[in-house]
Amino acid sequence: MERFQNQTVIVTGGAQGLGLGIAERLGSEGARIALVDRNEKQLVVAQQTLESKGVTALAITADITEREAVERAVEAAVARFGGVEVLVTAAGITGQTHRKAHEVEPEDFDRVMNTNLRGMFLCIRAVLPHMLKADYGRIVNIASIAGKEGNAGMLAYSASKAAVIGLTKSIGKDYARTGITCNAIAPALVRTAMTDAFSPEEFKNLIERIPMGRTGEIAEIAAVVAFAASREAAFTTGFVFDASGGRALY
Repeated sequence: MERFQNQTVIVTGGAQGLGLGIAERLGSEGARIALVDRNEKQLVVAQQTLESKGVTALAITADITEREAVERAVEAAVARFGGVEVLVTAAGITGQTHRKAHEVEPEDFDRVMNTNLRGMFLCIRAVLPHMLKADYGRIVNIASIAGKEGNAGMLAYSASKAAVIGLTKSIGKDYARTGITCNAIAPALVRTAMTDAFSPEEFKNLIERIPMGRTGEIAEIAAVVAFAASREAAFTTGFVFDASGGRALY
């Protein structure tokens, strides 16, 4: 299946983990991939990984919390590939965990919100003019089940992902008649480098809340993203796809 043949896909947080897994999946279906991440060393390895699998890839080092850096990154992808059809915003951090609200450092709260929410907004804002010009676009934001239910001890992360859901719904409505869709994916726990920040107790508690009794696999989340990013999902916008092993309650 070549659903993304001749399409350019920008993936933030693409140097490793879920972002790289999504890039691999979309690349396997014909996409040209622009990986955006602030970790230059890991980006080089990620690009090599994609190219070894026959995927056309471009590595762009950028901090998504900086407006100018984001705009330069998008322009670099457009200059190389001629446009951008899909944006997947997979960059994100957990921040401090295992803390109640009165124990959360305001600086850490700001850092999480800047990365998970403001950075996502900046990336979407930068690609929209190109999508509007083409009368087509797919924006897929990585939210979290924590944004629906809230995770104890993860105030900043949960709040940021709830905001991601609101942002997704608003953008979905704003551009509903333009050929551009904006949807989110809300995974439950997926084993990635990000989960290494959890204590063993936190990890155990999160697993116990998933009816399937296991973490999600990167490939399983990437498969949902691939549908949301495809032309097949033309009548779906402002929606949150759950990938939670049965944990989602609504």
